[in-house]
Amino acid sequence: MFFSFGIKDLIDILLVAFLLYYSYRLMKESRSLNIFFGVLIFVVFWLFVSQILEMRMLGTLLDRIVSVGAIALLILFQDEIRKFFFSIGTHPRIRSVVRWFSGEKKQSHTREDIIPIVMACLNMSKQKVGALIIIQRSLPLNDFIRSGEYIDARISQRLIENIFFKNSPLHDGALIIAHKRVAAAGCIMPVAHNMDLPKELGLRHRAAMGISQETDALAIVVSEETGGISVAFRGSFRLRISAEDLERILTEDSF
Repeated sequence: MFFSFGIKDLIDILLVAFLLYYSYRLMKESRSLNIFFGVLIFVVFWLFVSQILEMRMLGTLLDRIVSVGAIALLILFQDEIRKFFFSIGTHPRIRSVVRWFSGEKKQSHTREDIIPIVMACLNMSKQKVGALIIIQRSLPLNDFIRSGEYIDARISQRLIENIFFKNSPLHDGALIIAHKRVAAAGCIMPVAHNMDLPKELGLRHRAAMGISQETDALAIVVSEETGGISVAFRGSFRLRISAEDLERILTEDSF
């Protein structure tokens, strides 16, 4: 007996494939890939037993396990689920639609806001002074700001360099810039545990990756070992960039 296959079925298959692929990417980043494959195999087995073979007793038992297991999965993958909805809400096109409906205007920044950051990173790079600068974008970083020392000062090259001076008590934490101001220093960032990150990347790079995965902030890292400047954004790195590249990124991004 033939079955009808229409455009709605094609859309259904594509949406399921998209959800599975997106879930795979999230699980791969969070080191939960083996659990994801285990759950996927169990779901396929459950559908095969209950829908195709129509084994009532085993199907009923698996139905009960699935009904209870759904709650267990919500608890087990709560971080991944939160990250999934966060990535949807912070997608550039969705943010532009929300901004259009709410009447929110995107902040415009001048060279006076960007050049002090670039010059400070350039000088620290030459002197191999480690630094981690987090630039807030559309999502607030209030929780991370409260983890450090509140400053609320204008963006200044000298201030940034003094904060990350090796003898400074705040040089180990992150500096957060929000609303064209240096908001806080010595802030604690979430650390990414990606196994695919290069081993030569230190704790600052992992903290930059962590905050870029959990928020839409832009993170600038100056390596203490090599002096290289890197930028993390939306869970991806641009390593060893020049001062000109950094200026272009900050200008185009309009943080």
